[in-house]
Amino acid sequence: MALVLTNNIDGVTTVTLNRPEQLNALSNDLRSTITETFLRLQTDDATKVIILTGAGRAFSAGLDLRELGQKGFAQNDNAGVTADLHGAIRSVGKPIIGAINGFAITGGFEIALMCDILVGSTEAKFADTHVRMGVVPGWGLSQRLAKLIGPSRAKELSFTGNYLDAVTAERWGLLNRIVEPAELLPHCESLAADICQADPRTLSEVHKLIDFGVEHSLAEGLKEEARRSAAHKGDLTADTLDERRVAVTKRGRDKNRR
Repeated sequence: MALVLTNNIDGVTTVTLNRPEQLNALSNDLRSTITETFLRLQTDDATKVIILTGAGRAFSAGLDLRELGQKGFAQNDNAGVTADLHGAIRSVGKPIIGAINGFAITGGFEIALMCDILVGSTEAKFADTHVRMGVVPGWGLSQRLAKLIGPSRAKELSFTGNYLDAVTAERWGLLNRIVEPAELLPHCESLAADICQADPRTLSEVHKLIDFGVEHSLAEGLKEEARRSAAHKGDLTADTLDERRVAVTKRGRDKNRR
């Protein structure tokens, strides 16, 4: 199977790109499967958090260049699935943790940037080879990368096509942290389990607000936050707030004892 779904923790679905011999290159079939999977997860009540990773040495080496060499772009894009993939991932409405296990190149780099949180193994490496291939990015890399690491660093990566190692990626703010390969999925699963403890509706609102703020000005973001905050407060009772206060206090004490 080119894509594997596992559920080892309640509320957490791990999506694994599974073409390890091809470095999880994004064939037309794999892109279609990713799109269908994320559209399905959008309405899957059992899934609260998604972990996205790759099998073998790569997260994804990007579009399948061998397939593209045989068919070209137009013949290789089944019913516009290339554009649909971006929409399906970004509109899933649930936090996505990218577990970057190895190479994330060009299209694979773009999929990594669609995730909400990125954690890398020591083997993680990033590269943007769009300009070397003569292809203009279409999944948001030219916009998202500069917002994460700054325009000067983004230009260096995109203009040169050079590789970015895990240590530098963490220092530049692309990766939240680096762990040993064997610890990557357990670490991401622990992070996902923490997220699953959040109030679902509030988590959804905060998720939307942060994304809104990235795409709009500070003034627009503050206005939207005030609007959503006022609407959300109407559902909170004194008893509910007290129950949550007790739970949050207990969790803080338990965490500090470890």
